[in-house]
Amino acid sequence: MSGNPAEPADGRAAEPADAEAARLFEEHRGLLFSVAYRMLGTVADAEDAVQDAWLRWSAADRSGIADVKAYLVRVVSNLALDRLRSARAHRETYVGPWLPEPLLTAPDVAEDAELAESVSMAMLVVLETLSPLERAVFVLREVFGFPYAEIAKALDRSETSVRQLGTRARKHVEARRPRFAADGRERQAATERFFDAVLGGDINRLMETLAPDVTLWTDGGGKVRAARRVIHGADKVGRLLRAIAGSPYAGVDPQDWTFRRVTVNGEQGLLVEGPAGPLTVVIVEVGPGGTVTRVLMVANPDKLRAVSEGRHLPV
Repeated sequence: MSGNPAEPADGRAAEPADAEAARLFEEHRGLLFSVAYRMLGTVADAEDAVQDAWLRWSAADRSGIADVKAYLVRVVSNLALDRLRSARAHRETYVGPWLPEPLLTAPDVAEDAELAESVSMAMLVVLETLSPLERAVFVLREVFGFPYAEIAKALDRSETSVRQLGTRARKHVEARRPRFAADGRERQAATERFFDAVLGGDINRLMETLAPDVTLWTDGGGKVRAARRVIHGADKVGRLLRAIAGSPYAGVDPQDWTFRRVTVNGEQGLLVEGPAGPLTVVIVEVGPGGTVTRVLMVANPDKLRAVSEGRHLPV
């Protein structure tokens, strides 16, 4: 037997405690980011929460931690909760509609309906209407499948109150999620028709793709030109889209724009870029008859950094 108690029986040198802590954290980093992103709706805030979780983890007494995954999810959930509570006040004074930050996803994510819906822009918009605690419970239970008892421990609440929060959140989401879910093939075809009409500048074809009660949400954050309220109705939406496509945007002339189809938040999107980088990401929701029921345009430069850097959501 080896005389060194720190040396494993197989003769390999023992991994230093700090290296082991880093390895375990990296093993769960993707999960932690995925939880934080769904709770916060922005990449920067999610990254900050994960970084803070690392600082807590690296400084913690880890000798008594039996379930590393549960411990780290508990830490990042509470950090995200704190950030979400402070972010709510800022979002109430946000200039124009507030939309989540888009994040690239692998094309095959769209094939997993539950996963795609959990990270879709439509779902993240709905989650914005929940209280911070409701959102945390919904994300941990409905998206990641954690038991109520584990969520209660993570959030320092009784299991009964967590179940009540979960029920309330689920009912709230069900009442506000899109009533009609087009299948993947129909949704892709409708999205292609819409983007083709926009890129071709054909207003008649564009109008044919829009539902009568379509809405347009443009998030410029007061930093670029964007509507400061949600636009309702096919005529108004069509006119605004045509106006946007026919004039310089963020100082870039239309002839200098390039267009790229990308998979964003589990669905097909259009990335509009200028010489210096992304100008906007456009995502649409499809309803009955394959018509577009909502158009989401994220143009706030602060929310285009992840797309610009090619960041993908870990799954």
